[in-house]
Amino acid sequence: MKRLRWQILVVAVTLVIVALLLLSQQPVSVITLPAAAPGGIYTEALIGSMGRLNPMLDWNNPADRDVNRLLFSGLMRFDSHGLPQPDLADAWGASADGTIYNFSIRQNAVWHDGQPVTSDDVIFTIELIKSSGSLFPQDIKDMWSQVEVVRLNEKTLQVKLPEPFSPFLDYTTFGILPKHLLESVPADQLASAEFNLSPVGTGPYKFDRLLTNSGQISGVVLVANPDYYIQPPFIEQVVFRYYPNSAAAFDAYQQGEVLGISQITEDVLQAALQEPALSVHTSRLPQMGLVFLNLNNPTVSFLQNENVRRALLLGVNRNIIVSHILKGQAIIADGPILPGSWAYYEEIEKFPYDPDAAIQLLTSEGFVFSAGSDVRSKDGQPLTFTLVHPNDETHTLIAQAIQADWLLIGVRVELQSVPYDSLVNDFLTPRNYQAALADLNTARTPDPDPYLFWHQSEATGGQNYSQWDNRTASEFLETARVSADFSERARLYRNFQVIFTDEMPSLPLYYPVYSYGVDAQLQGVQVAPLYDTSDRLALINQWYLVTRRTLEEQAEEAPTTAP
Repeated sequence: MKRLRWQILVVAVTLVIVALLLLSQQPVSVITLPAAAPGGIYTEALIGSMGRLNPMLDWNNPADRDVNRLLFSGLMRFDSHGLPQPDLADAWGASADGTIYNFSIRQNAVWHDGQPVTSDDVIFTIELIKSSGSLFPQDIKDMWSQVEVVRLNEKTLQVKLPEPFSPFLDYTTFGILPKHLLESVPADQLASAEFNLSPVGTGPYKFDRLLTNSGQISGVVLVANPDYYIQPPFIEQVVFRYYPNSAAAFDAYQQGEVLGISQITEDVLQAALQEPALSVHTSRLPQMGLVFLNLNNPTVSFLQNENVRRALLLGVNRNIIVSHILKGQAIIADGPILPGSWAYYEEIEKFPYDPDAAIQLLTSEGFVFSAGSDVRSKDGQPLTFTLVHPNDETHTLIAQAIQADWLLIGVRVELQSVPYDSLVNDFLTPRNYQAALADLNTARTPDPDPYLFWHQSEATGGQNYSQWDNRTASEFLETARVSADFSERARLYRNFQVIFTDEMPSLPLYYPVYSYGVDAQLQGVQVAPLYDTSDRLALINQWYLVTRRTLEEQAEEAPTTAP
């Protein structure tokens, strides 16, 4: 009986505990959440006009590239950090020595007309790239002319390089063309092919029809590709309409003609920011504004002094350049590799505007004021030189701001305004300059390889316009160019950036940004660094206009009682 009483007590205590637990449980309610659903029409205003919807012919027409981005696919693509990702190729691999690349094409990849995508299509397109009919730059044609492309089977091909070249995958993003539709068209007649007005690709959208107005092409209509090999897009139809400039495109948005504006330029930016329903997205462009310093010009031998170069950078108020002259459409540059890239080193030394520190550096190097002079000098050589710059309004204002800043620290600069082509051909290329305000443009090359601009072998005849001659930095660039290991390349580029900022062979000023706008009803739009302006459409298959309600259980908070 005693043992039984204990069992009854245990059961009673257990029931009490269970009852307390049940009473403490929060009630569960079911709520509905919006989720992306297929449907809707997205209309975007493109700046420019349509030429030909063919990736062989769109190199110089951003409006065509925007449309082609949705129609065609490459073997590979790059994410927002500049890392290669499979596209039409679902797998790829490189040999240990980095000279052989194998690509496997997705089994479910088909052309918009239902035909399968094969290795023959890729090889056919490469031959077109090398032909006189394509508008690809000569260096890309030369690269493909130096490699061997081998068909292994219907879905696999191999590319053999003459030597290791890590940035090679940059060259595999070209839009692939259908051999079965274009093989009968001679390469020199590709520009006039009917295909260019009724293209067939493999991208997330299919060509539907052209829009015309008074006999001119005014737009193009695309429809979702249900057979897209990754994730079919949610938006059923994308309509691009062409406008001559950003102001006309913005007006079309205000009139309700479009939901998006491909580019918002400075003249309409403030008005666009005041539109309550317009979301303005800003992203870094693959460009850098900088002042090249000629380190091998005996008339300005003081520029060979790294402390003088550092003082010049400390003496430039880049905040004013970005905020006032560029209207906020840029970010301050700290080094030679684009921020957002997998190779960018966050810990590199920063140089905020500090004229006092600049003055101290110049004084420590023996550059002082002589009686009655506002320019510092040393051993009879004054700190004065000529800054050549492009003759457009923006670059002229930047040059004038730099001139005023440097005078404050005792450096006098004479300005020389020339057309941009002349700046490159008559000053930078022949190294016939002292200092030059210019832009480095690395569009469509996501790999961060800075070899061409800073390796010592490019100082003569190449694009190392400063003629920087640092053997250690060059060795880092050489090794990174042949290594297939991204972590090793990142380490090498980190070391390179440290040396660059230590010596500051030229003066990085700013990275321009690109602004585009979409109506707030468009969901799923993401902002990422751009390697081409068409990259803003890279994730369009995740955008949506239509939502459906989904069920989700959620625990409600138990009501509380005041003590």
